[in-house]
Amino acid sequence: MAKYCFMSANSSYKSICDIVERAKPGTVFIPDDFVTCGTPDAVRSGLSRIHRNGKLRRLAKGIYYVPVYDKWDGTLSEPALEDVAMKIAQRDNARIIPTGMYALNRLGLSTQVPTNIIYITDGSARKVRCGEGKSITFRHSNDLGNFAFQSELMQLAVLAMREIGEKIITEEQKGQIKSLITEHVSEQDFKHDIVLAPTWIKTILQR
Repeated sequence: MAKYCFMSANSSYKSICDIVERAKPGTVFIPDDFVTCGTPDAVRSGLSRIHRNGKLRRLAKGIYYVPVYDKWDGTLSEPALEDVAMKIAQRDNARIIPTGMYALNRLGLSTQVPTNIIYITDGSARKVRCGEGKSITFRHSNDLGNFAFQSELMQLAVLAMREIGEKIITEEQKGQIKSLITEHVSEQDFKHDIVLAPTWIKTILQR
């Protein structure tokens, strides 16, 4: 359980400001990042005040970021959805794994960068809208095998291959995935993780 520091509203606000001002542009914050700055109410009030003065932008309920502006035209850039997803997972004490088109993109099997990304999680299912036309979907999974991989790359490869499908995956895609695994996954991790894959994926990846 978080321990909160009790201080005056002004002291709490100043402490939050100090953290925000030291942060790099694009840094994502949640209220839990400021537990040393005061009570939950004081932190919420301080974040709202900083949001009003423009030093923080609100991306979604309880999710803020330090604004980033293009040096040429002043356009505001929002943080990467992956950074937001990781912060939500941290807040919820949950594990998340990219899946769908995002998993394919992470492996280099698709050049399409999705604006709506999907994770499976051992936490709560939810959908978080992050600005106009963007969202993060968390799909709860009871399959603990999804979270038992030792290699993040193996985990991503298996989920990406599931997304493509046994009947659709091409020889080129198989070759790309096998090359990545051969180069980046240790023999020990491979032996542990391959037993977690569906039979058809084992057949393709087996060394």
